[in-house]
Amino acid sequence: MPLFHVSISADDPQTVAIFLANAMGGKAMPFPPFPDCWIAFAQEDDGTAVEVYPTTHVLKAGPEQLSCEMTERNRSSTFVHVALGSVLGQSDILQAAKANGWTARTCDRGPFSCVEVWLENRLLVEMLDARMQIDYRNGMTASNWAAMFGLSATVET
Repeated sequence: MPLFHVSISADDPQTVAIFLANAMGGKAMPFPPFPDCWIAFAQEDDGTAVEVYPTTHVLKAGPEQLSCEMTERNRSSTFVHVALGSVLGQSDILQAAKANGWTARTCDRGPFSCVEVWLENRLLVEMLDARMQIDYRNGMTASNWAAMFGLSATVET
């Protein structure tokens, strides 16, 4: 099952969207449904995208559908993060992140490695180059997870 899109926040949505689009080999464009928002499309142009909202915007459940509301800037840390495949190699990802002044480093997560990029030194995106993507797909399976942590592979429902 694919992940179609994810939304994140940034102080500078345009810069973050351009970085992500370049890493995914795609294009960054404004996101007109909401003010000051951007979207980064993946190279495949199959709908895979990252929406980037300003840290002053929040999505809320409106009466019939979501609504975008303006609030005070929220730069708090979060457990929310995303792992994205990149068309760039490990060194190019590191270089692009550092060119923006962001913390970036290669990390071993056990079943896979990634380039840990801290967008605006606040929000984690795990970037995976071509080799890392293969390792991720091979290592991050339910059966491998269960074996790694001594769990039952059967899902409790």
